[in-house]
Amino acid sequence: MNSMSMDKDDASSLLSVATNHPLEQFVLLAKGAKGSACAELIKQVLEAPGVHVFGELLEMPNIKELETGPYEKHFKTLNLFAYGTYKEFLENKSDYLELTPYQCKKLQHLTIATLATQEKCIPYSVLLKELDIKNVRDLEDLIIEAIYADIIHGKLDQECKRVEVDVALGRDARLEDAADIADVLAGWCNACEAVLTSVDRHIVRANNHKQRSIRHQQGIDQEILYIKKTLKAQAENDESATGGGSESHSAPKKNSGKGKIPRNSAKFWQKTT
Repeated sequence: MNSMSMDKDDASSLLSVATNHPLEQFVLLAKGAKGSACAELIKQVLEAPGVHVFGELLEMPNIKELETGPYEKHFKTLNLFAYGTYKEFLENKSDYLELTPYQCKKLQHLTIATLATQEKCIPYSVLLKELDIKNVRDLEDLIIEAIYADIIHGKLDQECKRVEVDVALGRDARLEDAADIADVLAGWCNACEAVLTSVDRHIVRANNHKQRSIRHQQGIDQEILYIKKTLKAQAENDESATGGGSESHSAPKKNSGKGKIPRNSAKFWQKTT
C-alpha cells in the first residue's frame, strides 16, 4: 500500500511539474529511459504543445548516448528543434526524422523566432523563402498562430508586406554562441553606461541652471525691496514738506466792508413838490 501511495504522489508531482514547466516531465522521464525509450521520448517532446526549448533535455546523458548509433536521426532532429531552422531541415531531410504536420509548424514557428532576433521588421519575401510557403495568405495565418502561441509578439503590416516584431521567444543557445552573447551584453552595458553618464551630465547642468535662477530671483527680490523702501521714503518726505508749508502761510484777510451800506443806517428819499 505504501508503494501504491508513493506512485500516486509521484504521478501527482509529475503532473504539477508538467503543468508549470512542460519540458520538466520529459527531463525526469529521460533519467530512467534508455535506447528506444529515449528515442520515443524525443518524438513525444517534439509533438508536445507548449514545449519550445530543448537544451536541458539534450544535456541529459541518456539522450547524448543517441548521438551515434541506430537513433542518430532522433538526436539530430532534437538538436534541429533546439538550434536549427526549417530551411536547414529542407536542405538535409535525409539527416532527420520525418516530421508530422504539427512538428513542421512548430519548427516554422521557431524559425520565425530566430529571424526575429536578427531583424525586428521581417519582410514577407524573407519569410516565404525561409518557411517554404507559397502564398501570403498561408504565411499570415502561420504568423497569427505564432503570435497566439506566444512565440512572438508583434503585428502584421499588410501594406508594407512585413511583420513587425516587438518581442520574440528566446531559443536555446549553443555553447559556441556564448562569446557572441557576451559581446552583445557588453555592448548593452556600455550603452547603459553612456546613457547614465549623459543623464548625470544633464542633472549637473540642470542643478547649475537652477542655482543661477535662484540667485537671479534673489537679486530681483532685493532690487524690488530696495525700490519699495526708496519710494516709501520719498513719499514720507513729500508729505512732511507739504504739511510745513501750509502752516507758514498767513490767514486770509477779512473784507473791510468799504463801500457797503451799514445795516442800521436810515434811508432817505427826497420829497418832491
